[in-house]
Amino acid sequence: MISAPVRVISTADGIAQVEPTAQSGCGGCASRSSCGVSGLGKYFSSHRKTIAVECGANVRAGDELHLNMSEGDLLKAGMLAYLFPSVMALIGAGIASSFGLGDAGAALGAGSGFAVGFILARVLNWTPRLVVQRNSSQGETP
Repeated sequence: MISAPVRVISTADGIAQVEPTAQSGCGGCASRSSCGVSGLGKYFSSHRKTIAVECGANVRAGDELHLNMSEGDLLKAGMLAYLFPSVMALIGAGIASSFGLGDAGAALGAGSGFAVGFILARVLNWTPRLVVQRNSSQGETP
C-alpha cells in the first residue's frame, strides 16, 4: 500500500478536495543548495493541485488524512498511461513499414499509433482506487 499525507481543503456532498502536505524527496536532503533538482521541487511544491476523493461526512477542511493506493493500481495506471501508447506507437510504425512507406511513413505511423493509444487510454478512463484514512493520532476512519 502506497500512502501519502494530505490536508483537506474543502468538502461537499461526500467529496473532499485534498492536497499533499509532505514535501517531496527533492529539496529535502543536505545538498539542496547545490542540487538542480531541488529548484524543480520548490517550483512544483508551490503549484500543487487538489485531488477529489470520496470521504465520509465527518471530514472538515483542515483535517490531516492519509491517501492510500495499492501497488497494483499504481502499476495499472502507469501501464495505461505510458506503456499502452508506446506499444501502440510501435504497432503503428510496424504497420506503416509493412506497407513499404519508408521512414517518413513509419514516423507518421508511430505518431498515429501513439495518438490512438493515448485516446484509447483516455476513453477507458480507468482510475486507481484511492482510500482515505485519518491519521492514527486523530482516531477514526472517514
